[in-house]
Amino acid sequence: MKNLDVVIIGAGIVGCACARELSLAGLRVGVVEGKSPGCGATAAGMGHLVVMDDSPAQLALTHYSRSVWSELMAELPGSVEYEACGTIWVAADEEEMAEVHNKSRICAAAGVQASVLGPAELSKAEPHLRGGLAGGLLVPDDGVVYPPAAADFFLQEAVQAGAELLQGSEAVFASQGMVRLANGTKLTAGRILLAAGADCSLLPGLPIRRRKGHLLITDRYPGFVNHQLVELGYLKSAHSTESDSVAFNVQPRRTGQLLIGSSRQFDNDDSRAETKIVGQMLERALAYMPGLGQLSGLRLWTGFRAATPDKLPLIGPAGALTGEVADPSLWLVAGFEGLGITNAPGAARLLADQMLSRTSVIDPQPFLPNRFAAQEAVYA
Repeated sequence: MKNLDVVIIGAGIVGCACARELSLAGLRVGVVEGKSPGCGATAAGMGHLVVMDDSPAQLALTHYSRSVWSELMAELPGSVEYEACGTIWVAADEEEMAEVHNKSRICAAAGVQASVLGPAELSKAEPHLRGGLAGGLLVPDDGVVYPPAAADFFLQEAVQAGAELLQGSEAVFASQGMVRLANGTKLTAGRILLAAGADCSLLPGLPIRRRKGHLLITDRYPGFVNHQLVELGYLKSAHSTESDSVAFNVQPRRTGQLLIGSSRQFDNDDSRAETKIVGQMLERALAYMPGLGQLSGLRLWTGFRAATPDKLPLIGPAGALTGEVADPSLWLVAGFEGLGITNAPGAARLLADQMLSRTSVIDPQPFLPNRFAAQEAVYA
């Protein structure tokens, strides 16, 4: 039986970032991954590093985590494909331009650099967008990474600092400081960190739902898109909690390829691509950028985001979250939905701050799992 300080279950980008942070702090860390590191939601995501302002807490965490990414930039290997391409939030009409100005004020108050683009400036920045758009908001310090390589970077840093990867056998039991793997291996630790994304099998009852998404990658078309492009309507469609939704969201990759999204579906566990939702997604993309219809798509895939009722992640002790007697050994870092790539290093620091009794740069209270302990998780 192996004795560790922390056992992390899940080697996606968030689990790997936590392993790095805790190992560098001197803790004995084991990372359990039944498949391949970074092969789940991490591999399925776009890799957008973005400041989001759906709530003050979301703004604080995404801004903080993006700053941690910036700190790490000099250390990132080329395989991570870090590009500070910036984000343009595209406004289709004057109503959405009002939201652009509102977002600009929010960014200014938070110290996030942003600038309002008029129609001519938007067209110059992105010539392949259709005419007639009202403008947009450019957030120049946002960026993109290749998520599996970023997860591998965090994991290798953790291993070099002394962490151990236990790969190939899934955790089938985790409670009261003991983890048992499918192959019979037993691990003991003062803390067990569940970082398994949308997989809640080890702790049923978590306020997490799976949200399916589709992405398409094209052949290489260097310079066709210069920034991460997201429609302002994305904010409304992405935050719909029940109905299926699509939104225009295109990302340029260092390879010259484009990632085209996005879609969101709740309570759909079928991993196969769906013709109807893909058609809606591409129709939406063509409505903003008609020239995409002349490009060749290479591959289409789906993935599952882990969503919480209040759209904020769970970072900290699990406590009595599921209504059972509190297990002091269980900790959570999950429920990031589409912001797991952005928030991975920032969330890892918040988690480590709690475990090591350090003062955090931002307030950790909005992300504590016990915010749901006294209420039934309701998606409304």
